[in-house]
Amino acid sequence: MRLQNSFARFIACGAALLFATTLACADTIVLKNGRKIVALTVTEEGDKIHYETSSGTLTLPKSIVDHIEKGGGYLPGSPAQAEAGLAITPPALELLGIASAGNQIESGAVHDGSVDRAFIAKLEGDARTGGRAAGESAALAHHVAAQYELAHGDMDHALTDERTALNFAPEQPVLLMNVAYLHLKRSEFKQSLEYLERARRVAPDNPDVPKLAGWSYYGLNKMDQAVAEWKRALALRADPEVQAALDKAQKDKQEEESYKENESPHFNLKYSGSAEPALARDVLRTLEAHYNAIESELNFSTPDSIGVILYTQQAFADITSAPNWVGALNDGRIRVPVQGLTSMTAELSRVLKHELTHSFVGQKTHGHAPTWLQEGLAQWMEGKRSGDNAAALVQIYDAKQGASLGQLEGSWMRFPGNTASYAYAWALANVEAIVRTGGMGDIERVLERIATGEPAETAFRNVLHNDYNDLTQATADYLRKNYVR
Repeated sequence: MRLQNSFARFIACGAALLFATTLACADTIVLKNGRKIVALTVTEEGDKIHYETSSGTLTLPKSIVDHIEKGGGYLPGSPAQAEAGLAITPPALELLGIASAGNQIESGAVHDGSVDRAFIAKLEGDARTGGRAAGESAALAHHVAAQYELAHGDMDHALTDERTALNFAPEQPVLLMNVAYLHLKRSEFKQSLEYLERARRVAPDNPDVPKLAGWSYYGLNKMDQAVAEWKRALALRADPEVQAALDKAQKDKQEEESYKENESPHFNLKYSGSAEPALARDVLRTLEAHYNAIESELNFSTPDSIGVILYTQQAFADITSAPNWVGALNDGRIRVPVQGLTSMTAELSRVLKHELTHSFVGQKTHGHAPTWLQEGLAQWMEGKRSGDNAAALVQIYDAKQGASLGQLEGSWMRFPGNTASYAYAWALANVEAIVRTGGMGDIERVLERIATGEPAETAFRNVLHNDYNDLTQATADYLRKNYVR
């Protein structure tokens, strides 16, 4: 997401920065399987939980909800991350065929705040010499461990445990779908589809299979397949999350039906028929050059092609429903208005590099990077620096009128323009201070830790030995030293 207006403009206009009233606090729904859903508001009605997201008002059965945490949460940084947080409830554990021993295995596999590897190893040993029931017990133990690890943000170990569970019960739909879900959360859409096709063969009427497949195809920019899968899921079971996803995909599909297509090694491009073909080719060449540069800086390659849509200004506003200060958007696909352009410009090149950085950071961290780090790094990559804003930022910091980095971790989509302008400038300043002081390697190590499930502030503390307060103090000192005279 890229800011359309500058911080300096808002400061010149004397705009007030009222963070206490504009930060997007949210409620958190904690499911019994450990997963969390962050929503604008949550209400209870009988046996239903209603919650509001960027996709509209959605509903969950109360039976799968452990508890609700009111306030204190912050919305995900982009629509794509909000979608990734939708409740995708796996089939009941009883489908594993061992309901009678399930509670004992669950309590043995995870207790006292950790996974009991000795207990799981014993079940594995029994499985090697026992029959099918012993194998399913070992599978369930690894599945329980995976769910615990996922709930605590440890996606890598969760995926390892879930795959190991499949070794002991290779045709269990719940395990196949959970491996697919984890790949989906990691933006590994092709791998997700491989497991979903296996699940479809053994559970052809399970509605969670097409539900997940729809998200995988959506991530691969295959709208026709995504729509078909979600329609299939709804035919099997009413599901508000699927309906919301289908409505959004059909809106995209309708807009893009007349669009032309082009592609390059890392991108799938669609553009309005009114756009110049030469501009589309320039966009792809520029994106490929930016891809190589960002790949080198972050030491990471995206697993699948990245979708790019070039809109007219009106179509961009209609499709994204973004605030008027948003100049471009990345919600899993890079969306850029290019009306009136016939060839590449320096500004369009910067916009593309900014949004492409979001794709890299989002996929490298599995969508866990806080918004301030995403936006600060995207601005740094596009070439912005803090010089023009430094004095005003220091003044706001010294007066204790700005937001903390913790407050800037969540969504900025509801910020008014003046607040968004400050947030972008302060995010850039913090990233710039980190890179100028310790190099891009520090950012790369922080992103790697966030990818494992570490909270962002913990990752910074482990890499830089600074918490958020220390980091912002160091940023203010950096701005004074290098820009303020």
